[in-house]
Amino acid sequence: MKKIQRRLVHFIAHGGHLVILQFILMFIFAICPVWQPILDTNTFETLSIWRISFAAIPAFIALLFGGLGSHHLRDYLTPSPYPVEHNQLVSHGIYAIVRHPLYASLLFLGLSWTVYSLSLSHMFLLIVAGGFFDYKAGREEQWLTALHPDYANYAQRVHKFVPWIY
Repeated sequence: MKKIQRRLVHFIAHGGHLVILQFILMFIFAICPVWQPILDTNTFETLSIWRISFAAIPAFIALLFGGLGSHHLRDYLTPSPYPVEHNQLVSHGIYAIVRHPLYASLLFLGLSWTVYSLSLSHMFLLIVAGGFFDYKAGREEQWLTALHPDYANYAQRVHKFVPWIY
């Protein structure tokens, strides 16, 4: 019983609960029904080309951030926000543009679906996800700052999720 308690404490202390919350949030986003009380079906269909065009931009950014982020972090990639023991600070490639491209890719993907579907329910969940990923990234940055003294300088130079904005 004590061994299970130690593992549970270790899991929570290293951000495991944040991983579980992330997957719950992603699941809720995926099964959430589209809610658009303002548009009728004809108007929605008329806007089809515009919805696809505008949704393609964040979808492309999501693919770019996710692919490059995974590639540059491949030796240290873990589902937990707690850095692996053998990690080194990655600040090149996409990490020279945003500090958390993998979290940003999920947010851009959610934005793409929200724009395509024009769903107010998904817009609300996207705002919640933005707050969640901001909190999760903040916890991760505390651990990275403790492990890498130069992380604070890196964080001042590079924005968190959106290049040149945030």
